[in-house]
Amino acid sequence: MSFRIAPSILSANFARLGEEVANVIASGADWVHFDVMDNHYVPNLTIGPLVCEAIRPCTTAPIDVHLMVKPVDRIVPDFAKAGANIITFHPEASEHVDRTLGLIRDSGCQAGLVFNPATPLNWMDHVMDKLDVVLLMSVNPGFGGQSFIPGTLDKLREARAKIDAYTARSGRQILLEIDGGVKVDNIAEIARAGADTFVAGSAVFGAGKDGDPQRYNSVIAALRSALAGV
Repeated sequence: MSFRIAPSILSANFARLGEEVANVIASGADWVHFDVMDNHYVPNLTIGPLVCEAIRPCTTAPIDVHLMVKPVDRIVPDFAKAGANIITFHPEASEHVDRTLGLIRDSGCQAGLVFNPATPLNWMDHVMDKLDVVLLMSVNPGFGGQSFIPGTLDKLREARAKIDAYTARSGRQILLEIDGGVKVDNIAEIARAGADTFVAGSAVFGAGKDGDPQRYNSVIAALRSALAGV
């Protein structure tokens, strides 16, 4: 299994955001995770398509847009136009999950569903053919820096079993992403439960808060080293 590390810019220095994105990718990260919150679906307000458009020239790495907004469909084409590669959303935020997934894919992006800690996985059962990514939240969405919820490991195993069964039937691969409280000391356990893509915000960007981008090298290398033992 190949692994992807996707630092969340929610924990980056927004005064130097383009530089932060370039540095973290140069240090070995695979994706840029982009948290969009609307102060409606979640109790926080972050960034929108204009910021995505601004950082697009800073990297060729995939931009992974996680929409924590309601409604969803209105904003999807804007992010696709701004340079997003992957767009994921919460099923509770869409009136028609299948239609929203189709809209994302028709806009030229990969599509995925996001499951909060208390959201059941059965939303994915009837739309597997339109899923490229399944993202499990291991914290309640809204704020960075929270601790990993241990019960997410069992949910990861359940999601992994669903995805593997679907892949065996169809031949299609679906990525299984985890977001929330991922750190060097727990990433291997999370990978063993089935995750292959890891969002890490404060664990990565917090390592470079003194302004030294070289510190990103060491934390991403430590994450890779932990994954190498899986």
